[in-house]
Amino acid sequence: MSRKKILLVEDDPNLGMLLEDYLALKGNFEVKLCVDGEEGLKAFMADTYDICILDVMMPKKDGFTLAHDIRKVNTAIPIIFATAKGMMEDKTEAYSLGADDYITKPFRIEELLLRINALLKRVAQQDIEPENKPTKFDIGGYHFDFQTQIITKENDQQKVSTKEAELLRLLCLKMNDVLTREEALLEIWHDDNYFNGRSMDVFLSKLRKYLRDDPKVEIINVHGKGYKLLVN
Repeated sequence: MSRKKILLVEDDPNLGMLLEDYLALKGNFEVKLCVDGEEGLKAFMADTYDICILDVMMPKKDGFTLAHDIRKVNTAIPIIFATAKGMMEDKTEAYSLGADDYITKPFRIEELLLRINALLKRVAQQDIEPENKPTKFDIGGYHFDFQTQIITKENDQQKVSTKEAELLRLLCLKMNDVLTREEALLEIWHDDNYFNGRSMDVFLSKLRKYLRDDPKVEIINVHGKGYKLLVN
């Protein structure tokens, strides 16, 4: 079985080499280490990876810009930001760019490895769905395929990120009924804390934009409870 490949972009040479060695030895990953955002983008375009770990404050191209460039090419690959920037607005921006996780320096390398494995396991499980749970949905004039993570309307297609797909699927499974906030957070983020709730709000806003061209489709807030995907 081939090893999973990680794109690691970190401008601190000591930390970069430490992470590279640890993930290769303890995690059995194949790691490509880049020292700035421009080098990271070149590496991403030249090869195929299973997950990206990006620092934010880097020379030439910062991590947020790099993530934006990566998402133009691949909306599904898991992205973890590993950075000293711990402000809420930085975390919110990270998730709005489609990040899957965010770890603040200083951190234990063992924790980073746990997060990497959890993300990769979640991605792998998307292809192993219970038979009694559908993966394709008609949402008014839209068709949503959870497996391919594509929303289709007539001849237009919108590729969505992994978390957007997971959230939309939960809404579809509860179509015209309430999806509680706690249920969504525990199912997707495995934790219903305040920060994850703020992150989910970002994804809900993006889903509303994807579905805005059909007046019969609406995602509403149900005060004190959660959300409802209304299809008339």
